[in-house]
Amino acid sequence: MADNPFLEIEQRIMGDIYTSSEPLDNLTILCDDFGSRFAGTPGERLAAEFFVEKFKEYGCQDVRLEPYEYMGWTRGEATLTVLEPIERELPCISLPMCPPAEIVGDFVDARNGSPDDFERLNAALPGAVVMVSSQPPVGLPRTVHRSEKYHRSALGGAGAFIFMNQYPGLGPQTGSIANDREAIIPGISVAKEEGEYLRRLAKRHGHLRLRVKTTDHSVKRDSWNIVADLPGQRRAEQFVILGCHYDGHDISQGAHDPASGTVALLEAARVLARHAASDLGASVRFIEFGTEEIGLIGARRYVEQHEDELDRIRFMLNLDASGGPGRKGLNVNQWTELDSFFERCGQEMKADLPIGQKTSAFSDHFPFFDAGVPTAMMGDPEAVNTGRGFGHSAFDTLDKIELDDLRRASAMAARLALRMSREEPWPLQRRDRASVQALIDAEPNLEQLRLEPLVDALYGRGGAS
Repeated sequence: MADNPFLEIEQRIMGDIYTSSEPLDNLTILCDDFGSRFAGTPGERLAAEFFVEKFKEYGCQDVRLEPYEYMGWTRGEATLTVLEPIERELPCISLPMCPPAEIVGDFVDARNGSPDDFERLNAALPGAVVMVSSQPPVGLPRTVHRSEKYHRSALGGAGAFIFMNQYPGLGPQTGSIANDREAIIPGISVAKEEGEYLRRLAKRHGHLRLRVKTTDHSVKRDSWNIVADLPGQRRAEQFVILGCHYDGHDISQGAHDPASGTVALLEAARVLARHAASDLGASVRFIEFGTEEIGLIGARRYVEQHEDELDRIRFMLNLDASGGPGRKGLNVNQWTELDSFFERCGQEMKADLPIGQKTSAFSDHFPFFDAGVPTAMMGDPEAVNTGRGFGHSAFDTLDKIELDDLRRASAMAARLALRMSREEPWPLQRRDRASVQALIDAEPNLEQLRLEPLVDALYGRGGAS
C-alpha cells in the first residue's frame, strides 16, 4: 500500500470533520429556513447570501456573487380531467417550464417510455395525451431521462405529456421539461396512484378522453453563482473546481438533491481553508451554482462568462446530491488517463474510491465537459439505476439525511481537491471541440442531446435562449 504524503494534513482535516456538526447545521438552515431555494423565490436569494457569508467566515478569498439572466418560471394551477367514459378531475402538478395551455386528447399509455414503446405507439401519438412512468425501462444498457421521454412524446405529435411517479405514496415527481425557455407542449406530473387509475380505466373501457389545463408562465429573471477561492501556492493560475447547485424544486426542501452536496462543498471549503491553504499547489475554486433544476443554467452561464479561464481548469468535481447514502466514488466523464491517479489516491487515503467512466448530461458538470474540461460527479459508479426514490418529490426532506454521510462526502471532496491541486505534472489538457463532439456522438447516455435539435426543427424553434 502506498505511503500517504499528505498524512499530517489529512489527520487534521479528518479530525475536524468528524468532530464537527457544521454540514448538518448548514443543511438545517438551508432546508428549514430557506425552503426549496427554487429559482425566483425569496429562499433562493437568502441561500445565496448565506453562502457568501459562510465562505468569508471560513477564510476563502475573492468571495462573490456572479449574476446572470435566465428564463424563469412561475407555477400556476394545473388540472387533469377525465372526460370520457366518465367525468372525474384528478390531482396533478405542472412540470417546470410548462407553458399555459388547454389540451383535449385521447389517453395513450407509453409505459416506461423506452424508444421501443414510442415506436410501437407511433400511430396513436398525434394529438394524444401521453403518459409515461418515471421508472427506467428494463433491459436498456443506458439511462432514459425524463426529458427524453418528454421529447419523444413531442416528436410523435402528442398534445400533452403526463409523468407518472413510479413509487407509491410519494405523490407526483417533478422535473424540468425545457432548458432556459418555455416548453413546447404542456407537461404535468401525477402520483402513481392516479396513473394506475388511468391505466385501469383504459384497460376496462378501451378508450379515455382527457383534458389537461395549465396556467403557468415564464418570465426573464436574474440569479447568481456564488464563487470563492483558495489561492494555490505554486500554480495559482490553475484551478481545481468543486461545484454543486443550491436550487431545489419548488415542491420540496431538496435536502438530498442537491443540498446534501451543497453543504459537503461548504465543509470541504472550511477544512481546506483551515488546514491546507498553505499546502495547495493549484488554486481550489468553490462554486455554488444557481438554476440547475431548470436547465443547468448557472453552470452554463459560468462557462460562458469564464471562457478565457477554461484552459486553466485542471478538473471540475460535481458534488450534486453527494451527501446522501452510498459510496463516495467518482463517475469520471471519459478521462481514462486519470484512472491510475485516482487509484493511487484511493490507496494513499485507504478509502473506498470506486471509479467509473461514463457521461451524463443532467447536472452541472456537463457544461464543463461540453467545453472540454475534465470532469466527474461524486457517486457510486457501480450502483444500478432503479429510479430517484423520494428525489424530486415533496418528501426529499431534512430527516432523510445523516451526518455521517455528509462527513464522508466532505472528506472525500477535500482530500481529492488537495491531491489534484498538488499533482505535478497534471496529466490532462482541455479537449478540443472535435474530440468532445466525438465522445458525445458515441455516448449512449446522451441520446437526449440528439433529440433536442429534431424537436426544435419540428416546431420551428432555434436553440435555447
